[in-house]
Amino acid sequence: MKFLLLIATLLTPLLHAASTHEVLTDKLSRPWGMAFVAPGQLLISERSGQLKLFDAGQRQLHRVQGAPKVWSDGQGGLLDVAVAADYQPGGWIYFTWSAPLPEGRAATALGRARLDVSQRPLHLTDWQTLLISQSASNSGQHFGSRIAFDEQHVFFSIGDRGERDNGQRLTTHAGKILRLTRNGNIPADNPFINKPGALAEIWSYGHRNPQGLAYDAANQRLWAIEHGPRGGDEINLIIKGHNYGWPVVSWGKEYWNPMYVGEARSRPDMTDPVKMYDPSIAPGSLLFYQGKAHPQWQGNLLAGALKLTHLNRITLGGTPSQPQAVAEERLLTDLNERMRALATDSSGKLYIATDSGRLLRY
Repeated sequence: MKFLLLIATLLTPLLHAASTHEVLTDKLSRPWGMAFVAPGQLLISERSGQLKLFDAGQRQLHRVQGAPKVWSDGQGGLLDVAVAADYQPGGWIYFTWSAPLPEGRAATALGRARLDVSQRPLHLTDWQTLLISQSASNSGQHFGSRIAFDEQHVFFSIGDRGERDNGQRLTTHAGKILRLTRNGNIPADNPFINKPGALAEIWSYGHRNPQGLAYDAANQRLWAIEHGPRGGDEINLIIKGHNYGWPVVSWGKEYWNPMYVGEARSRPDMTDPVKMYDPSIAPGSLLFYQGKAHPQWQGNLLAGALKLTHLNRITLGGTPSQPQAVAEERLLTDLNERMRALATDSSGKLYIATDSGRLLRY
């Protein structure tokens, strides 16, 4: 009996790793963000600028009209789509995209709209552009951009646009995480609102390209995951006004030689990551799991990996103010899929959009 119990204990993680998944559709085109806007109704952005509604019951895709015009070049396009925890059907849906500007430039922008499902074709209504960020460049690199919400605010991330020093400049939104009220105003308690020369929307800085944001409501913590260069991907606990170091501090190396980027791996005036990845997994998303379908994941962080093609699960420990990443598991490695976006339904089932155009349920 003891031998059988031992075998069962050893096989449990293997059985879990082999949990079944299903392919709901393979008809997407470079999906980037997704959010449930009604039971079984998943709104999905495609980087080219298209917006689709997936009906999980009928397993059908419907085109949605009214998405903003995007600068679809390099890493730019229609990016994230997100709703707050208190969202009800017909409420505000938030979007980020690379907004085209004069002289061949583009900047990450934030807007919101409502979805009208009363007639065909489906379309967005009441469109509001909340902010076209001061991150304009003709580079196709590092737009960010993910969206997260606390009880009253919307956060969204912007990459350094390929210009490293932007991470430390408070005169640009590039390389930052921004915080606004949900209607697009600047909160009076933002950290740099009274700092001369600094942009008042900035919540944190020193970022390279954060492509995952997730809010833990129980502990009132904002998490981010961002791309390093060659190595040095980071999971960070995002704290008001903190400097996360890029490009002065980094665990990543130069693409053209084996030297580390920056002057050090850590500095006392800059905030260290909770977890660092070397080699890079190339994170595409971040989700704080609170569902029932996978009870062993409760309170974990999930990230989709692009370069290393898996679902990355991080178990957190420590204290609310000083968390630690105490374990890591890599799931669905056999699929060899670049996992771009994550969402959960009301039962806690995980939906994964891949760069190949597939939507998986796990």
